[in-house]
Amino acid sequence: MLRLYRKPSKGLVGVDISSTTVKLLELSVKNGRYWVESYAVMPLPENSVVEKSILNPEAVADALERVVNLANPHTTQVAIAVPTSMVIHKIIEMDADMSDEEREVQIRMDAEQYIPFPLDEVSLDFEVLPDRLANPNRVNVLLVATRTENVDTRVEVLELAGLVAKVADVESYAMERAFSVFTDTLPMGANTVGILDIGHTMTTLSVMQKGKIIYTREQVFGGRQLTQDVQSRYGLSFEEAGRAKKERTLPDDYDTEVLEPFLDAVVQQAARSLQFFFSSSQFNEIDHILLAGGIANIPGLAKLLQQKLGYRVTIANPFLQMGFSPQIDIKKIENDASSLMVACGLALRSFD
Repeated sequence: MLRLYRKPSKGLVGVDISSTTVKLLELSVKNGRYWVESYAVMPLPENSVVEKSILNPEAVADALERVVNLANPHTTQVAIAVPTSMVIHKIIEMDADMSDEEREVQIRMDAEQYIPFPLDEVSLDFEVLPDRLANPNRVNVLLVATRTENVDTRVEVLELAGLVAKVADVESYAMERAFSVFTDTLPMGANTVGILDIGHTMTTLSVMQKGKIIYTREQVFGGRQLTQDVQSRYGLSFEEAGRAKKERTLPDDYDTEVLEPFLDAVVQQAARSLQFFFSSSQFNEIDHILLAGGIANIPGLAKLLQQKLGYRVTIANPFLQMGFSPQIDIKKIENDASSLMVACGLALRSFD
């Protein structure tokens, strides 16, 4: 069984499989500083991955092979992530003096209380949390579980591409880890930070409190909407629309008729996501919003969100304090940075 959280061997590349692309990132440490050694992004054919489920493993494996050829990383050992929505997280209280083996036996005995599907279909892992409890003989333990098939489909796709899965993580924890390497570039006093990750079909709001995710919610909305709007307005195929959007080869009325209404919809979704968070927690404001995902770089979006929501908004970039190997195209990686958060968090597993 691939433990969800396994302590890895040294030297891993992070591989993030999303709805539209596969991304690979490799980091090293030189003189106490992280360096990007290699990276590449490859588009996926439409509907290869739908709402986080891999529907066409061959197409994904093919893109992975191309991404490996392009990046040429030093290792074929990989850390991958299971989507947060496919994972159950529970914090349970246990005796402090148990060994890991005893803990695992205990968790498996009690698992039916926490996990709503048969244990033989589950990959699980746990981690003792540093929280101080009133009773010093007890500790909080984070239990993470997912259906084994969610891990297996990703492992099999990697194997088809000649890669070896060493670590299976969870997207939200990868995001947390990536956040930790540039959190000190945020303004002073930004303790509660919302990461608004706008993907192709899903928008995820993750709220970080002192570097830990305290809330995550996914909504079905994303950049695909904009591509569909372009498609229907200008009579293009989905592929043509996606290309025209990227290359900015669209008629003059694109900004006013298509882009602006879409950006307004993004603002509405963001406002709704925040409202859900405020109504389900004791918080009624946040200190800062980081914009992540493929459409974070649309000119004017960060500014528009800042105006409409009333919070400071900046674009997420986990590489702000990193060095780059000579073969890295710095302009390209800076442009891709907001959508490399998960890949970066996975690549950081090399240094556990």
